[in-house]
Amino acid sequence: MTPRPPRRNPILAPRQATLPPVSRSRAGTEMSAWAAAGTFALQTCRDCGAVQYPPRDVCRACLSDRLAWRPADGAGTLLATTTLHYPYELYFRERAPWRTGLVRLSCGVTVGAFLHPALGDAPAEVEIAARLDRAGHTALIALPKDHADFEVSQMREFTASPKGRKVLVTDAASPAGLAMVKALVAAGAAIVWAGRAEPWGIVPGFEEAVAAPEVTVVPLDVTDSDSVIDLAGRIGGRTDIVINTADYHRPDRAVGGLGVETARAEMETTYLGLLRLARAFGPALAARAAEGPNHAIAWVNILSIYALVASPSKATHSAAEAAALAFAQGMRADMRASGLRVVNIFPGPVDEGWHQLDLPPKIAPDALARAAVKALESGVEDVFPDPVSRQWYERWRADPAAFSRELAEAGQ
Repeated sequence: MTPRPPRRNPILAPRQATLPPVSRSRAGTEMSAWAAAGTFALQTCRDCGAVQYPPRDVCRACLSDRLAWRPADGAGTLLATTTLHYPYELYFRERAPWRTGLVRLSCGVTVGAFLHPALGDAPAEVEIAARLDRAGHTALIALPKDHADFEVSQMREFTASPKGRKVLVTDAASPAGLAMVKALVAAGAAIVWAGRAEPWGIVPGFEEAVAAPEVTVVPLDVTDSDSVIDLAGRIGGRTDIVINTADYHRPDRAVGGLGVETARAEMETTYLGLLRLARAFGPALAARAAEGPNHAIAWVNILSIYALVASPSKATHSAAEAAALAFAQGMRADMRASGLRVVNIFPGPVDEGWHQLDLPPKIAPDALARAAVKALESGVEDVFPDPVSRQWYERWRADPAAFSRELAEAGQ
């Protein structure tokens, strides 16, 4: 059992969050978008094929502006190292010393990177990983070939690991929520608050799962403002991570249904439920984002690939998910100043009751929960955890209009 962290002294002022420098060029922001999805990408010139770093608006070799971002091989050689004892920026000074170095990649460019503590002196064979820093921008990290642990030294700054932290799962009575509780306990969470709206609305195995010493069942109905505010008053000041698994999904086409009850119920849970949670829990999380080693760190939204790709057979569900995504993007912008990470997970059909008629492959609740924990541990912000969601995202990103038309013609 993981010991519970000590309580903060209420007499002392809370520690104020500091962030790495936030200024980036437009090209640098694009690199961060790739890192948010867990991919190390570099610019490649479409005309001459040159790979370049740092990001620029034109090719360093031929001055072409036809640049494309492509996943890059992170293998390289550590050429030189240095240690920063007195960095200029306050964020880095508070966490000094920092080991940094130059790495020559196999694609021919040289990058500056933070060095993992397990790395020795140059020369050495390394692997470059692109992670997001606390400000949400790309940080390159040189790792040993065996991909060493991130739960050490300053490396934990590039994760949102649930280990040792206190986590709220908003709907633990659903298949995905129950799987999330189990995955968090396995990942070493200190406390897992398992939200339950109704005592009768639970899935098989719930009582056994919440019997773990780390788990406490709490009443929470995200469609009821009083329920959300009451729970925030009880545990909001101690919560480090919120994982919103609350969902309401019923197949309902745009034309042909009777009334708006299904659409209203989906909006109440998926969008307005998220709004209620953010208003009640968000300020307390932001205030504790620099408090101790296991400070408040992240907010996770379990959304759906249908938030990006409208489905004719799930028209009202797609609308509710799209509204929740738009709000989640606003949350990400607001929470960035405190260093809180907002993680959006976009699964395809989940293998549970209201996706019975969806054809396989479908992602199992356990696999979805493991993907959420892995996203926290690896510090990514946008996750497509299964083959359907990854394929749909790639096709939507390449040509949204064409893919939407394809889905409409297929009746999906």
